[in-house]
Amino acid sequence: MAWRNRAFLMAEMGGGGAKPEAEAQAAPAPGGGGAPPAMPVPVAKVVKRTLPTWLDYSARTEAIRSVSLQTKVTGFVASQPMADGADVKGGDLLYKLDPRDFEAALEQARAAVQRDEAALTYARAAEQRSSSLVRTGSTAKDALDQNTSARAQAEAAVALDRATVKTAELNLGYAEVRAPFAGRLGRDRAPVGTLVGANTTTLNTLVQLDPVYVTFNPSERDLAAIAKAKRKSEVKVEVTLPGTDGETHRGDLTFIDNAVDPQTGTITARATIPNADFALLPGQYVRARLVVAEQPDVLMVPQAAVGSGQLGKYVYVIGDTGTAEQRLVTLGPTEGDLVAAAGIKESDRVITGNLQKIGPGAPVQPLPTETAAK
Repeated sequence: MAWRNRAFLMAEMGGGGAKPEAEAQAAPAPGGGGAPPAMPVPVAKVVKRTLPTWLDYSARTEAIRSVSLQTKVTGFVASQPMADGADVKGGDLLYKLDPRDFEAALEQARAAVQRDEAALTYARAAEQRSSSLVRTGSTAKDALDQNTSARAQAEAAVALDRATVKTAELNLGYAEVRAPFAGRLGRDRAPVGTLVGANTTTLNTLVQLDPVYVTFNPSERDLAAIAKAKRKSEVKVEVTLPGTDGETHRGDLTFIDNAVDPQTGTITARATIPNADFALLPGQYVRARLVVAEQPDVLMVPQAAVGSGQLGKYVYVIGDTGTAEQRLVTLGPTEGDLVAAAGIKESDRVITGNLQKIGPGAPVQPLPTETAAK
């Protein structure tokens, strides 16, 4: 009680007078440095964009065409002009068989044509003589019939010989195995000197690499969205190969199967993807994304501006009083270095740096606005 009375008396004695020296020293001077300085912060404008709505699938690449290279004739492999794994154009010479047997067969067939053409010339002349003699009554009609038959047989023999020549020419052409389309060779299976049989020995394989198919399996639920998008226009597909830092290949949806698999509830779909750089090879696992709709007027902010707290994701914006205001946001799709953020306004200036040094209500000084739309 004595202490309280003493304090009250001291306060009463000092009323209206000068403050104690210690209290005067503790009081801040008017306009002094008590308030923290404004933190310089980089800011970016909110970007409004139209974003695609994607459907994402695991997929696999397939060759549009893949053939086993075989010969239609039997012979020894004489040369392989194209190396294993070479990229070839349609019509390139891939293998050549020893042509000597086929050249000899062609010469024999041509010689048979000459022989039988000479026989045909004689048969026609004999038929004409018999015809003249029959008209004068110098010979029986049976002789004319025999000569007419001989002439017809000679004509048939010449026709057969000419067909044999065509066959020999074809066989000589089959001694050269050429690429039926542009693609890439595989591993050689018939080295030089190998005796290969007609339609039995595989020399190599050739696959087409540009374009390629990408096959995936949408669910029944997704099928309705895909069908609706396909009725409007071509459905675009983006393919990403794992391990390529987001490098994409773009093409079109070109096939949807005619039945849903009742065991899995999915359907087979296929995209055709240009592949001029041969970056995609048949049999690879990839990610396929389909654009099935577009969402307009989506507000996006730099991903670097997004922070995370106990209440969820947030960004800081410059408030009307020059302080940092925290806005809780719901994130959506990303595009480049931007991310869709629900919970902001188009007029907001978003703080993109020094986030660890500020808090809600902290005074900030915005630096020149960045160009966020990259």
